[in-house]
Amino acid sequence: MTQRIEDYALIGDLQTAALVGRNGSIDWLCLPRFDSAACFAALLGGEENGHWRLAPTDGRECTRRAYVGDSLVLESVWETRTGTVKVVDFMPQRDRAPEIMRIVEGVSGSVDMSATIRLRFDFGSVVPWMRRAEGHRVAVAGPDSVWLRSEPPVKTWGQHFSTRSSFTVGAGEKVAFVLTWHPSHKPRPRRVDPHRALARSLEDWKSWAERCRYQGPHRAAVMRSLITLKALTYGPTGGIVAAPTTSLPEDLGGVRNWDYRYCWLRDSTLVLEALLSAGYLEEAAAWRDWLLRAVAGDPADLQIMYGLGGERRLPESELPWLRGYAGSAPVRTGNNAVDQLQLDVYGEVMDSFNVARTAGLPAQPHAWSLQLSLLGFLESKWREPDEGLWEVRGPRQHFVHSKVMAWVAADRAVQTLEDDPSLRGDVTRWRAMRDEVHREVCERGYDPERNTFTQSYGSAELDAATLLIPRVGFLPPDDPRVIGTVDAVRTELEQGGFLRRYTTTGPSVDGLPGGEGTFLVCSFWLADALHMTGRTEEAAELFERLLALRNDVGLLAEEYDPVARRHLGNYPQAFSHLGLVVTALTLAGTGTAG
Repeated sequence: MTQRIEDYALIGDLQTAALVGRNGSIDWLCLPRFDSAACFAALLGGEENGHWRLAPTDGRECTRRAYVGDSLVLESVWETRTGTVKVVDFMPQRDRAPEIMRIVEGVSGSVDMSATIRLRFDFGSVVPWMRRAEGHRVAVAGPDSVWLRSEPPVKTWGQHFSTRSSFTVGAGEKVAFVLTWHPSHKPRPRRVDPHRALARSLEDWKSWAERCRYQGPHRAAVMRSLITLKALTYGPTGGIVAAPTTSLPEDLGGVRNWDYRYCWLRDSTLVLEALLSAGYLEEAAAWRDWLLRAVAGDPADLQIMYGLGGERRLPESELPWLRGYAGSAPVRTGNNAVDQLQLDVYGEVMDSFNVARTAGLPAQPHAWSLQLSLLGFLESKWREPDEGLWEVRGPRQHFVHSKVMAWVAADRAVQTLEDDPSLRGDVTRWRAMRDEVHREVCERGYDPERNTFTQSYGSAELDAATLLIPRVGFLPPDDPRVIGTVDAVRTELEQGGFLRRYTTTGPSVDGLPGGEGTFLVCSFWLADALHMTGRTEEAAELFERLLALRNDVGLLAEEYDPVARRHLGNYPQAFSHLGLVVTALTLAGTGTAG
């Protein structure tokens, strides 16, 4: 039976991540990076596509589970009729080789345990050759090699192209499993003591969490979201992936299945605001530097997303041998949206550098020249239609949010030059651009009869992204047009107490069949907008309902289905957790928004 998306917990080592189900099965793991091929892909297919289950033999889901303090170390507890057992799952921050460690500990009585591991490289399509060597089970196929051992050794055998183990643990007894990946042409990786690695991982996370300077309401939820964002960070470069998964559906059984294992520029301002407000200056600087490297080059070639190191080529393809989560096909890798024109990203980049500058991050000497180049290109392009923030796969439109973010780009340039007149740049030119964009949006993107900004010029459709108008400073929060937009969006896009991005019924602007759930970051935006327009009590109530959607270990997916009451979309989603952090800080009066 397919686990619900929210039945999974996340573990990771700041270079990749795994999803662990309540049944003790790791059903998703890409090695050695977030964007590598999966060796456990049961999440998008079946057990035959790779998984690693470690649980009591009776096969039930765990009784309870939780992360250990402010860490990414997961403890799952099973209470059985013969005793209680705990499994500790984690990935130590790697020295060289990525490793998953699973430590079984008897708590009381005695419990019979079973383990089944099916390694299937290349997203579940390649069955490796298995052999024994130096106390390990070794799986090899092409460039990939995985070494598996237990301490102490337990009864292990091969069966139906899987590796199986069985053993019994009594109170106080421990059995540790260590899975290590490395390139198949290299010698066996060195052994790492799993118990020392556990202690070191807990200390590393404790030290990191202690750097958080937020001490306001809902601190535990904020801390868990910050830890999740840290877990989605590719340590070597500072890039943050939108999610560690691909093709988890926005519509069960539908085709809205995308690969999110890349870094989106649209997240950049929120990332900096969240990290800087919480006191994580090093992480903010690393993200800013990743951004600088990624967008360097011809401004005409600016992409909406990049690979973990700033890679540009992310070709989309389908994996027909995987049936998809809950039958939601196709399963995709890569993302063709990388080739779209999304004018809002120029505003996001300019806003991000402005946030970094005002926060006092050390300046990079070439950053301002790059910004002027981007702005010069945008000056010639902002009047054109684009695919917009939501990456529609229908015809290009004059999206209001894209135009608003073009205004942001010019406005932030003006702010920078006013703050530092010694910088090169024509402030009069950028003021003129800013004023022209503002005038056009208010004339063509606003419906005076309904008192609301619309999704695109001349459209009757609404868009949750227009909730950001007061947040970015395009209009003040008390402007009647802002208040009207907040009310209209809340009325027309609300479903089950949360917000959809836009309407997907009837002729859809995104050119795709089917619908989708409510988009969680949009509901966080609504809470921010309610607070900014003086309705703080309503904002706080909505925020509490959003917090209640988190699963038992504090994680959020991209979307939520209020009818089926389950999570949808890629998971855990950085955008959702960024929204949580920023809204919490805003309501507490310590954030940069509001």
